[in-house]
This record gives sequence, structure tokens and C-alpha cells, in this order.
Amino acid sequence: MTTSSSAEAAQQGRPWWADATGYEVYLRSFADGTGDGLGDLRGLRERLDHLEWLGVDLVWVTPFYPSPMHDHGYDVADYTGVDPRFGDLADFDALVAAVHARGLRLVIDLVPNHTSSAHPWFAAARSSRDNPYRDYYIWRDPAADGGPPNNWTSHFGGPAWTYDEATGQYWLHLFLPEQPDLNWRNPAVAAEFDAILRFWLERGVDGFRIDVAHMLVKHPDYPDLPLAAEPQRSPQGTTSEHLSLDHIYDVDQPEVLDVYRRWRKIADAYGALLLGEVYVLDIDRLARYVVDRDGLHLSFWFAPLHLGWDVARLRTALREGAAVAPGSVSWVLASHDRPRPPTRFGGGDLGRACSLAATTLLLGLPGTPFLFQGEELGLTDGELTLAEAQDPVALHTGDPRAGRDGCRTPIPWEPGAGHGFTTAPEPWLAFGRRTPADTVAVQRADEDSWLHRYRALLAARRAHPDLRTGEAVWLTDDGPVLAYRRGAAVVAANCGDEPASLDLPEGTWTVRFGTDRQREAAQVAGAVDLAPTEAVILTRE
Repeated sequence: MTTSSSAEAAQQGRPWWADATGYEVYLRSFADGTGDGLGDLRGLRERLDHLEWLGVDLVWVTPFYPSPMHDHGYDVADYTGVDPRFGDLADFDALVAAVHARGLRLVIDLVPNHTSSAHPWFAAARSSRDNPYRDYYIWRDPAADGGPPNNWTSHFGGPAWTYDEATGQYWLHLFLPEQPDLNWRNPAVAAEFDAILRFWLERGVDGFRIDVAHMLVKHPDYPDLPLAAEPQRSPQGTTSEHLSLDHIYDVDQPEVLDVYRRWRKIADAYGALLLGEVYVLDIDRLARYVVDRDGLHLSFWFAPLHLGWDVARLRTALREGAAVAPGSVSWVLASHDRPRPPTRFGGGDLGRACSLAATTLLLGLPGTPFLFQGEELGLTDGELTLAEAQDPVALHTGDPRAGRDGCRTPIPWEPGAGHGFTTAPEPWLAFGRRTPADTVAVQRADEDSWLHRYRALLAARRAHPDLRTGEAVWLTDDGPVLAYRRGAAVVAANCGDEPASLDLPEGTWTVRFGTDRQREAAQVAGAVDLAPTEAVILTRE
């Protein structure tokens, strides 16, 4: 068993996630343990040694529930089961035990905004207007012209309403028609989810990542949305039609905070984490979810996901996130919904170097950082044809680049057929033109690989408590170098395309981590010189 940062935090009276580094497992693409081409719970359990060796503390697993898979598991048909394609409850219990045996924690995805249209609740709701489950969902009469009740649109294109011929009303779905939105103004829905949370907490999970946590409650009058003053930013896979509207009534309503205050009482009794996917890019609006410390424990701050290699915007995003109820944000540079950072930052080794430098900055800031699977390998987006695409948006638009498949391609574990991911003739999604140099096996054998640099970075964060506690004091306000100090540690990155120098606080400083590993253990005083895209962590005894 490893000695985890989370255990250290607990010994100091802080929540276990305060010192943790998280890792997102996109289950379908992580490891296939049954040979059918699809990642599953057994495959994840068999590859936990990689995560332990890498040095993460917290594993977040995307949905594994029974589902028709219209949106790859984010359309849940049973919140207390396991889809046979991923295993069964015994496999899940074995995963929990294996995670905990390694001193790690397990957080699972919870999808409370909507169910699958195949969920028994929705089947009952559609049976008649008088069915007790009818009010579990949001139904409205047609507009005067017989069309949808308002102008709300789906993230995936088209109206957010689908007409039900049998009962003469429309149901609301902010995503696919097969993902009807739940009515969180109905106390019965809240009671159902109380029981769902307790079911998984009793099975040993350490918390929940809450899907689209800002969307659960809608304005009670369902008014039309005004046009946006400028196009909105949102996850990859959202249509331009949806982004053209100002979403002031369909998301981020004040009452959603009451849901998390209720859940907080349940989670705290188990010492469990509530981590929200609050896709709100206005920092003041985001702060409402965590600042009172009575609802969500953590919220993702997604501004870094939308950035290219732009030092001014990166500086703003990091400073804003670090100032929000310090320690209450989760930092991400990558996810299963956005192009991978090396692709956003220019591709190839330049993009990889920029990604590692930006990750170095994130990992020393107050809060809980997450890596997305494959980030430690420096993976760029997989290259897929339309015939290979699986994402509903890619299929809807006819453009494979419009969907999210590129960042979701299976992890290449080793060279050869199946890349160590599967023994099946084909994986569920094409690998996207991976090479041997992309694989875990080849990079693990190479001390100069991206994998070893990410491992060294995580080790540096764990080894130096000042990187995990205290206020971040910024050392630069402009220019190409981003730098801050936390206690006796300094984190700095040159985000320009020319060499640059950072003046250091008084004393002699030791390089504890460098994106150029040849710099490590060097001592510097007065200033540190940084090559383009180079980042360092320094400490002073």
C-alpha cells in the first residue's frame, strides 16, 4: 500500500482530498479485461498498478450503470446497477477493495440531471398524465402553434423538447431526446437520490463526481432564452445553435445549491467527497457553489480547458481559480469532453512541452488537480475518420472533429495488435493512429519520456507540503513567466517563445522538479533562467 497524500491530510485534520491528485478514468477506453473491445471494471482493476506507480491518490470512474449507451453511459437506466458490458456488482466491489488496498480513493460519476428514456421511471411517466412518476420529469403543453413550449435548445442540436403523441405533451431534454431531464422541484426525486447516494456509499465509494452539476434546476416559468451578446463557451460537442443563446433560465438557477446542501449532510456522514462538474466560466457564479462550504466540497474550474498557449489568458484563469475559496476548486487541463492539451497547444512535442509546463503550474495551486487518462503519456487527439466516429455530435454534424472521439480513443498500453488495451479484433473506438512511442510500455522503459516527467511531477507535489498548503502569492503580473510562491516553494513556467528569467526571493533555491530533468537538484540564487515552455519547482530549506 502506498503512503498517500490523502492520508497525510487526514492526519493533519484536513479532508483527505485536500492533498490528493486525481485521475479520470474514461472507463470505455481505459482497459478491456474481458476481450470484447470495450473497457470495463475488470480491466481497470488489472491496471491499477499503473496508477499506483504513477503516484495518483484519487481515481474518478465515468459511468458504468446499465444504459442503452445513446451517450456512452451518460443516459442511465438504473442508478444502482452495473451494465453487463462493464461487469457486475461483484466486479465493482472487487474494484473498490483493490483501490483501497493500494491506499487510493474511488469516486464515481453520478448523473442526476437526466435519466435514460429507458429508465423505468420514464416508462411509467409516459404511460399517462396521471401516473405517479409523471412529475419525476418536466412536461409542458405545446405552444399555441403546436410547437415546443419555448425556444430552449439541446446541447446536441435541435429543440430541447420532444413531443409525446400518447399524452399530448412535450418532455424536456437539454441533451438527447433519450435523456429526459428530471424535475428537481419534485421532493420525490430528491428522496430517490438520497437513497442512491447511500447505496454506493455503503458499498465503499469515497465520493461522487456530479455530472452537469449546475443544470439540475430550471426556472419555474420556462421563459424563452434571449440571444447571447457573444457566443458562449461550453464542452466540446455543443452545437453553435445552443451556444447562440444566453442560458439564464435553463441552467445555474439559485435553487440548485439546495440540492447540494442536502447531499452534503449525507456525504459528510461518510467522509465522502462531492465534486461538481459546474460548467460555469464566470468565476463569481462558480464561487457560489463552494464559497459557503455547506454544499459541494469541490468544483472543477474549467477555464484552463478552453485555452490555447496564451500566457495572458492562462495567467487570468489560474489567478481567478486560485482566489476562489482557496482549496475548493479542482484543476483540469484535459477531460473526456475537450481536445487534449497537446493538440490545443500546437501539436507534437511543442504541444506536449506546453502541456507539461501548464500542468506544473496547476499542480502547485490550492485545490485538487486531476489528470485525464493518457495525459501522462503526452497523447494528442486520436485521428479518426467519420466512419470511425462514435460521438453523437460527430454523427449528427457529419464532422468527426465536432465530436469528442479524438480525446476518448483507447489507451495504448503496449505496441502491437490491440495495443494491450484489448484482445478483440477491434476496439469499440479506433486507436486514432497511435505509435509505439505513445504506449505506456515504451515510455516506462525510457527515463526521458513524458510518462516519467509526469510521475516526477506528482512525486514532487507529494514530497513538498508547501505545494499543498497555504496561500499562493503571485510573483509576476505580466510578461512571459508565470510564477507564484507557496511558503518555501516557488513554481514557475516560461510561457513565451524566447528564454526568460525570474527574479527569486532571497536565499538559495533547489530545483526539485524540472520539465527538463537535467535541471533537477541544481541550486540557484537571485534568479532562475527558463527556456521557452520550461517549468520548474524550487524549494528553499
